Amino acid sequence: MGVIEPRLPITEKGEGEEEVEVATEATASTGVFNLSEELGHVVTTETAPSPPPLVKVRRSFQNKLAEREATAGQHRKKIVPEKERGRFGWVRARRKRQRYVEKNGRCNVQHGNMRETYRYLTDIFTTLVDLNWRCSLFVFVMAYAVTWLFFGAIWYLIAYCRGDLDHLEDETWTPCVNNVNGFISAFLFSIETETTIGYGHRVITDQCPVGTMLLLLQAILGSMVNAFMVGCMFVKISQPNKRAETLVFSKHAVISLRDDKLCLMFRVGDLRSSHIVGANMRAKLIKSKQTQEGEFIPLDQTDISVGFETGDDRLFLVSPLVISHEIDAHSPFWDMTQSQLEKEDFEIVVILEGMVEATGMTCQARSSYLAEEVMWGHRFSPMMSLAEGFFDIDYGAFHHTFEVDTPSCSARELSLAAARLDAHLYWSISSRLDEEPTLTNQAAKQPDSCSANSKVGEPTFIVGEMTDIQEQSGLGELNGSVATDQSESEA
Repeated sequence: MGVIEPRLPITEKGEGEEEVEVATEATASTGVFNLSEELGHVVTTETAPSPPPLVKVRRSFQNKLAEREATAGQHRKKIVPEKERGRFGWVRARRKRQRYVEKNGRCNVQHGNMRETYRYLTDIFTTLVDLNWRCSLFVFVMAYAVTWLFFGAIWYLIAYCRGDLDHLEDETWTPCVNNVNGFISAFLFSIETETTIGYGHRVITDQCPVGTMLLLLQAILGSMVNAFMVGCMFVKISQPNKRAETLVFSKHAVISLRDDKLCLMFRVGDLRSSHIVGANMRAKLIKSKQTQEGEFIPLDQTDISVGFETGDDRLFLVSPLVISHEIDAHSPFWDMTQSQLEKEDFEIVVILEGMVEATGMTCQARSSYLAEEVMWGHRFSPMMSLAEGFFDIDYGAFHHTFEVDTPSCSARELSLAAARLDAHLYWSISSRLDEEPTLTNQAAKQPDSCSANSKVGEPTFIVGEMTDIQEQSGLGELNGSVATDQSESEA
């Protein structure tokens, strides 16, 4: 086929000017646009003009496009094209979803622009416990060092004001604190007082009432500092956060049939021999939605039932368990098919809570599954075997799955198909049961009906036999049910 080649006249403005104006002449017979701003690239014909002008035209157009993107498209999402399909467009690659909760349980949320920072000081104990270890150790060391230096400076100031430093060689002079001859000795006396070491070389005398009051104050404040800092370090050390490292979740979640119903399943296990007491499982669906009024709710949280009504969410976590969510009419996955799952953008957050048996503290382990981490038509491999006198758990198969026959339709469509099958079986069985007594009654009452027909004016009744009107009405009901099922399937 012949292609009409558009001409691109180039007008140069001078040697120092880099910009080149491009004028595109579109022929009416072709009806093809050469520049597409929506697609973000240039569609050219097969035959290209001479190389030098073409290079200048491309450079000029790319510069203009870059300036336009820098000014007007700052808030536009940038998606890198992956493959070219067709003549006019590029297939945009699927943007990887940002996790709300990481696989290790860390919440991927950062708080910013917090103006009321004084609220952290009102709960200073929790603030110190939540600090990382580097900051906690720094605060721990500085708390003791500052108090020692502060009271050491006061002891030195008392000795300086009383003149104890001027009568160091005078044996008749009674100082406030014996053997304090400078700031270093006063600092050492402050450490001995606050830590209650008491070497006996530097002692306070009864001729210094100010020193006695300062000694009582330092002893009280030192005890408070000890209790506060040691308490913070003890709580930080005994936190059950590291206990969650031995509570593992499967890498993928699966969807398959259980008792002829679609179920979403994932596996959880405990690597320690000490158990989690009162383990409880919860699941949340994180997905943005828009209400009927037009309100956009980012990261909306929806409960996913994992057996709360039946008590299956309370676990006896001695061996790895497969947690199942039945996809019913109350499930957010009720209308989701296998093809829709590949296009969805959501995150499933699973939370395991329980009390640590060794310490009695509450522990929480978290994980998440993105839409691409949910495998349709798979089932978890068994990992328990019976050994001599005990059950053997093979954690090497903890994340393994295998494919099973699973319908690709949604749970709603599967439920409608099962209902239609049950209705068909009901009508077929009931019609057969109605036919058998009809035949027996006809054979048994055939002589009686002949004798009865000799009597004039007496009606004849046959038990179990359907008249023409009843048969037509029965067929009408059956056709009505079939038509209803067809209309539901079309809907």
